[in-house]
Amino acid sequence: MKEQKQQQINIELTDEVADGIYSNLAIINHSVSEFIVDFVNIMPGVPKAKVKSRIILTPQHAKRLVRALNDNVKRFESVHGPIKDYETSGQPPINFGPAGEA
Repeated sequence: MKEQKQQQINIELTDEVADGIYSNLAIINHSVSEFIVDFVNIMPGVPKAKVKSRIILTPQHAKRLVRALNDNVKRFESVHGPIKDYETSGQPPINFGPAGEA
């Protein structure tokens, strides 16, 4: 049998991207050819939120992402215990709780 050469990919991570973007809401839409994931940061007391990042995936890559996230959640829970799932009505968490005082 012929040995398959593994191709190495050099991935660059800029400082700006490495800082990351906080998101507490993901909105997912799809068509026949792509999945669109919009990451949003909703803040308490602010009636408007903006999409902070949009990722567009092929259906195949979306399925791989789901699998990779599932594997990572299982590994996380094996070390840190179960992640509590706070059930909601399916609506974004507009009320974060009592307002703090300074």
